[in-house]
Amino acid sequence: MNDALDGVRDHYRATGLTERLKVARAAFGPEDQPLTPEQLAALDQFHTRGIAATAELAALAGITSDMSVLDIGSGVGGPARFLAATYGCRVTGIDLSEPFVDAARYLSRRTGQSEQVSFHAGSGLDLPFDGNCFDAVLLQHVAMNIADRPRLYQEIRRVLKPGGRFATFDVVANGGEPHYPVPWARTPATSFLLTADETHAAIEQAGFSTLASQDDTGTAKAWFVQLRASGSPSSPNLGVVMGLDFAQLTTNLGRNLMEGRLGILTAVFEKASAKTANHLENR
Repeated sequence: MNDALDGVRDHYRATGLTERLKVARAAFGPEDQPLTPEQLAALDQFHTRGIAATAELAALAGITSDMSVLDIGSGVGGPARFLAATYGCRVTGIDLSEPFVDAARYLSRRTGQSEQVSFHAGSGLDLPFDGNCFDAVLLQHVAMNIADRPRLYQEIRRVLKPGGRFATFDVVANGGEPHYPVPWARTPATSFLLTADETHAAIEQAGFSTLASQDDTGTAKAWFVQLRASGSPSSPNLGVVMGLDFAQLTTNLGRNLMEGRLGILTAVFEKASAKTANHLENR
């Protein structure tokens, strides 16, 4: 497991990221000019369909202003800042990559949200939080990097309050070996895909009941078609975060979706009662 985590951490190493972001953000104006989450969306929403997917997942999860939300695999903090700005909720992010965490804190200072969002370096397999402390947990394009899914989902259940909601938006296996490299893995060594059915089963066995589930593969395909038709990407974009080969990584993800090798699952689950959880685990 440590070898797998080290490989994932290396994939997202992003040395010198904050300095690169400081240079890139000059496109938005002087350093003392406040930024909005929407301005940063092209470089801080590290998942298919970007900020639109974050907005739809938050709405499906029923996020409200009085909630405490955990974003696992928070990257450079885009979803956390969007949730805080849109709903007024308190958001905590955790990411395996220390450069990502440093960059998330920097960008949150630039948007004036440091008091509302916070970021920590750590693993989703060993969350540094007490049990029963979050109303909702979000996981967007993260589980593909995690081999020990049972432990991941058990940790999510542990930190959720009774009746808390777990919302996931992730890439799933759909038939056939993917073309690599892709945004989350340059080789199969750090890619641990499950099918949609396998994902559902693993989450329910960890003590969750399903509230909503949808196949968003078609929507993702349409997004990639539109992206391709638009020509060159906006600047700055995620290439600042992931490096010069990001265009190839994104192209391969779109190709895998178009060829039916991968799919996109959106789903919301509720932390089951202890009695229900025991039943699910023993099925």
